[in-house]
Amino acid sequence: MKFLTSRDEALVQLNLFIDNDILHYSSKRSFDYGTNDRKNVSCISPYITHRLITEYETTKKVLAKHSFQKVDKYIQEIFWRVYWKGWLEMRPQVWTDFIEDLKIIKEDINYIKATNGETEIKCFNDWVKELKEFNYLHNHTRMLFASIWIFTLRLPWQKGAEFFMKHLFDGDAASNTLSWRWVAGIQTKGKHYLAQSWNISKFTNNKYKNIKLNESSGPIIDKREYQISSIQIKKNNDQNEYLIVFENELHISSFDLKRYKKIYFFLMDNKDRLIKLDLKVLDFKKKIIASQLNNFGFKSELLDEKAFMKFIEKSNSFDVVYPSIGENFSYLKRLIKKKDLKINFISRKEDEFCWKFSNKGFFNFKSNIPIILSTFKLN
Repeated sequence: MKFLTSRDEALVQLNLFIDNDILHYSSKRSFDYGTNDRKNVSCISPYITHRLITEYETTKKVLAKHSFQKVDKYIQEIFWRVYWKGWLEMRPQVWTDFIEDLKIIKEDINYIKATNGETEIKCFNDWVKELKEFNYLHNHTRMLFASIWIFTLRLPWQKGAEFFMKHLFDGDAASNTLSWRWVAGIQTKGKHYLAQSWNISKFTNNKYKNIKLNESSGPIIDKREYQISSIQIKKNNDQNEYLIVFENELHISSFDLKRYKKIYFFLMDNKDRLIKLDLKVLDFKKKIIASQLNNFGFKSELLDEKAFMKFIEKSNSFDVVYPSIGENFSYLKRLIKKKDLKINFISRKEDEFCWKFSNKGFFNFKSNIPIILSTFKLN
């Protein structure tokens, strides 16, 4: 199982899935056949997480070849990622609290055994090793993993979400954090996801049987409430010459780039990250950025943190492709306060339009997908 690092290669993989396997997605998507057989899912999440390809162009490519009725489940799953981002944009304190919680949770012996794959649950141990080796897990398996982590091993959901973010190529602040909250029963309060032995057996083709799990636990209780706030992406009228691009917004050709004297791609190293990433994940990010640099030639450059700090010492006013609530945005906020930066965010009109439907649950968002498709001519 190998992930690609260029946009062209990612698009080839997507097109192959659309041509050959997407019509079986709805009936087969929940099965985890192992690392050597992933044809039942598209495996494009690492590219969408980094916006090497976007949710919107993915949708347009799918609907160019298939009717919505035949692929509606796949389209919904693509838009879950958009929905999660919008939900977190409206409730940024959820991310802040998640990070603050991590600072006070201790890594005890049970946590160490779990993250080393040394529990008494074979499927869980295998998934830990798979995650560390391939930096990916099947989506349904992630739910089962999270449920075992929370309800059978009795470990804090926050540390599980952190563990995924450390190792996943497609680790996304919104999708990852909120999915773990959902399994725990605090995203939709009182509604949690309990892994069951029969479920694991069925969806792993009977690879694992008679698994001893806690199948009767109630949801995690978290009394914190989060009020919806309006999404405010600060913009100004400055005609900046420089554009900063973070690693989670790499396909920037849809923006007007003509006026920029230089485009800087910036990748944080672990020194200033709130969640320290596996070195393979950082290397993957470096490689996909390098593939994008080729598209802009001398006009672009990759900055590490030392080079970025030198840049902002010379210029405190520049444009940034809006990176969304998460690691990169948190870093920017710290710098803005410390260095008095004057940043102008540029954002995708599709995101701003879609995110306004994230004020409620996904059912409400899903009902607006036809409006989204027609507004941006995706169907």
